[in-house]
Amino acid sequence: MIKLAVVMGTRPEAIKLMPVIVAARMRSELFRTTVITTSQHREMLARALARFDIVPDVDLDIMRPDQDLATITTVGLSRLFPLLARLSPDYVMVQGDTTTTFVGALAAYYNRQRVAHVEGGLRTEDKYQPFPEEGNRRLTTHIADLHFAPTERARANLLNEGIEESSIRVTGNTSIDALYLTLEKLGAGDARSDDRTRVLVTVHRRENHGEPLVRIFKAIRRLAEWREDLEFLYPVHPNPRVRPVAMRLLGGHPRIRLEDPMDYDHFLL
Repeated sequence: MIKLAVVMGTRPEAIKLMPVIVAARMRSELFRTTVITTSQHREMLARALARFDIVPDVDLDIMRPDQDLATITTVGLSRLFPLLARLSPDYVMVQGDTTTTFVGALAAYYNRQRVAHVEGGLRTEDKYQPFPEEGNRRLTTHIADLHFAPTERARANLLNEGIEESSIRVTGNTSIDALYLTLEKLGAGDARSDDRTRVLVTVHRRENHGEPLVRIFKAIRRLAEWREDLEFLYPVHPNPRVRPVAMRLLGGHPRIRLEDPMDYDHFLL
């Protein structure tokens, strides 16, 4: 029996780890799976997990208004370290490149526990782009013991950094597994379509905060004024460095719809 602790904090992590959790729980004779959330993104994370009836076994509840990276890191580490020491898993599984990913790997390392990294090996070769994700995934790589690379290119990146070939498995992208599992659960009859030409906007990454975000929003508004046949749909991220700017620069335009964050399902229908 392998004791597996799965650590996540954001909606993208939940979506990409969901197929792994579902598969592990279907093989309960092989895996005892504990799902741990930091709740770095509380509401969006919970809704993504609910689609497949995944209820976290432990919620560390680190989310605070307008929290910075140092707070997420220090609070997350201080709560994960004693929890993992108590659980004593065989593997701590993390996904991708969030601050929760790095903190989960670091807490496991401090406990001398093995780390499995899903979506390992992605690189831009610029540690500040994207920020802090590129740094998080590089640091996690050199803590991890198992590397689940989505592509052969990701595998090559890991080999170029001196990672042992025997520790790497090319698995494909689990977001594709999540897509098919969700569509199967929704059923074909739930899909909808219309004749409108829509542009879906998603923009909130930390490296775009400030002037880059202003430029992006101004460009969207210019496009909406130029192309009357287009409708822009923007589910606005709740980050206080994003939402007020979006409302100020995009609000009030008849062909720009600003919505609250949407469930994962809505992006598939």
